[in-house]
Amino acid sequence: MIRIATAECFTHGKIAREIHAFSQGYPLSYKWTISPKDYRLSLIAGLFIPTISGIRRILKFEPLPPTEVVDDIKVYDESADKKMAKRMAEAIKDITRADIGIGTTAGVGRGGIAIIADNMKVISSSDVYADLRSSPATEIMKRQKSGVERALKLLEVILPHI
Repeated sequence: MIRIATAECFTHGKIAREIHAFSQGYPLSYKWTISPKDYRLSLIAGLFIPTISGIRRILKFEPLPPTEVVDDIKVYDESADKKMAKRMAEAIKDITRADIGIGTTAGVGRGGIAIIADNMKVISSSDVYADLRSSPATEIMKRQKSGVERALKLLEVILPHI
């Protein structure tokens, strides 16, 4: 059994939902290339944490200083998003004692996606540029969809190495 925990921002907990549904044999919208018979996954926690206060109170670390804060929501550039996604993934992995931690966050740019295991760290981004402060909702939702798909594809790639 491979235990996974997520701390998600721009992906709104959708990575966690897809992993859980896959593990129970009823995938939602992602087209998995692996089988639940070959990979027994258990989602032990799926958190949606878009705010500075959520990072501090739940993940228990001091976040990087954001470029901007909008209603307690952190806004970073793409480089800082990648760093924060990594820290979020590490924190949720440590707090839950999961085998894999996944973190996501996106402000300005393509966002940050991190998948952390004991023997592997993968940092990436979505394929869609958006600005949380000014892009139309359609672009933000395209970035979200791309981020969920990228994270799940990366998870499938690293699972054989866990």
